[in-house]
Amino acid sequence: MGKVYEALQRAEAERGRRGAAVGPGVSSQPVVSPARRARAERGRLARIWNRIQEQFHPAQVEDANTLNKRRITLLQPESFVAEQYRTLRARLDALATERPVRTIGVTSSMPGEGKTTTAVNLAIVSSMSLGRRVLLVDCDMRRPKVHAVLGLRPESGLAEILTGDATLEQAVVRVEGTDLSVLAVRATPSNPSELLSSDRMRSLIEELARSYDQVIFDTPPTLAIPDAKIMSELMDGIVFVVRANATPREDVASALDVLDRRRVLGVVLNDVAAEPERYGY
Repeated sequence: MGKVYEALQRAEAERGRRGAAVGPGVSSQPVVSPARRARAERGRLARIWNRIQEQFHPAQVEDANTLNKRRITLLQPESFVAEQYRTLRARLDALATERPVRTIGVTSSMPGEGKTTTAVNLAIVSSMSLGRRVLLVDCDMRRPKVHAVLGLRPESGLAEILTGDATLEQAVVRVEGTDLSVLAVRATPSNPSELLSSDRMRSLIEELARSYDQVIFDTPPTLAIPDAKIMSELMDGIVFVVRANATPREDVASALDVLDRRRVLGVVLNDVAAEPERYGY
């Protein structure tokens, strides 16, 4: 919770400075009593804490329909949604002409906002590029989902590599019918944050960057646990996922305060109900 409180305090201080800059006699926002503001803050912190608790509960088993939606670019590569992921791929490729963007993390402020869906589908469309070697890495060792979404049964995974119980060659698997390689999570260790912040993880990322043209990491939520902050410092860039009409504005601000903003490549607005009935080129 320390990161969450620090980010909230910084955001509150920044709002206070903006309000003071308006000048005497001019109000930028309606006046709110201290008691009402305190109640609102307690309610917001309680909501964040409840969602943090969700991160440590076992993930519910998803039905086939939900899993299919998470891998839509694989099942419906010509769909409108798949084209949006191709647009995301193209924008990242454009950024790669200006700066190194070989290792990319995908995160969100809290669970349930679509980071895994974004990471999986971005990896799938990226692997469709001719001659491009793409690896998808599941770094959420508390509630991993990548293997279930892609129907994989890995014999070893990220934790086994970091503890020295498996080699990279043993853990990486190929998604059937694609050119996408995946490093999934098999065992959920008791010390995921320590493993992700280890020298072995840093060395592994450097090795993957040399072996693949693009490596996409599905990282844990930013405000729930410190793992995303740890990973952001090891990668070339971060894609931040926001769920439309669901993610509170305050959560976005707090998460961006926690992450290194210089490494945030951009924001994906997920779950937008705006698919047209017809579309052309």
